[in-house]
Amino acid sequence: MWRRSIRAAALGAVLVVLAGCGTETAGTAGTAAGTAGTTGTAATATAADTTWTRAAPMRIDGVATADAGRSLVVEADVPDGADECVRDLRGQVDTVENGTVYVAVTFESPSFDRESGCTGTKRVRARVRLDEPLGSRTVMVNSRDVYTPAGATPPALRRCDENGCDPTPPRCAASSYRQAVDDTDIPQHTSWEERGCDDTWLVLDLSTRMGPACGDLGDGCSSASVSQRWFYRAEPKGWQPVTMSRDAGCTGIHRVQPDFPERLCAPLPRLARD
Repeated sequence: MWRRSIRAAALGAVLVVLAGCGTETAGTAGTAAGTAGTTGTAATATAADTTWTRAAPMRIDGVATADAGRSLVVEADVPDGADECVRDLRGQVDTVENGTVYVAVTFESPSFDRESGCTGTKRVRARVRLDEPLGSRTVMVNSRDVYTPAGATPPALRRCDENGCDPTPPRCAASSYRQAVDDTDIPQHTSWEERGCDDTWLVLDLSTRMGPACGDLGDGCSSASVSQRWFYRAEPKGWQPVTMSRDAGCTGIHRVQPDFPERLCAPLPRLARD
């Protein structure tokens, strides 16, 4: 499991300050007046000053290695518009501590000015030079997104999730069931009930409460929920969803996974619709 260093946290604070306060003015307006008896052309600048602010990307889309691991390529979403919206894109190493390379990606943009026209987005790539090959170290970008080469398909790195960079091996335990629920396409705050589990397969009945939030039942407050039965297979990254079925027994799962053991699905009752 990774954790942010104090210095990385400080970097995040600096980026917030840069995004909110730091400005630089480009394209200064001025006047050049012709003088009698001299050569030259009189001209008056009419362009207004443009305020450029240094900020961090809105989203990091991916990190990959390059140059035999001696560089990182960070893909990020930045402002876009009809005129120039991004300049001085930078990618640099802030520090290397405890097996993690802390990287900062920033740029300058007038997008904080609503009249700039920088209301769209585009994807850019920032290259970050490393002093030595990345190896097995993780990468934290802008004190927020963490990527690891472990379990990734080179040259891309794998993005770590809320469970960290080292997923909990699938097992028949509550913490492992939580990982299964988090990786299922269902609403948050869903509860579960185990219906069967072994080293390879898992069955969970998931229940999601629906309707307006209210206090004690009664006085017009009813408990409505939607229930689903999900079947999972153990993979290196944890329990992975296979299919969902409300059927009794093994009918639903055997349509898509004939190898699913009958001892885990035969006793299953039909899941009623709430």
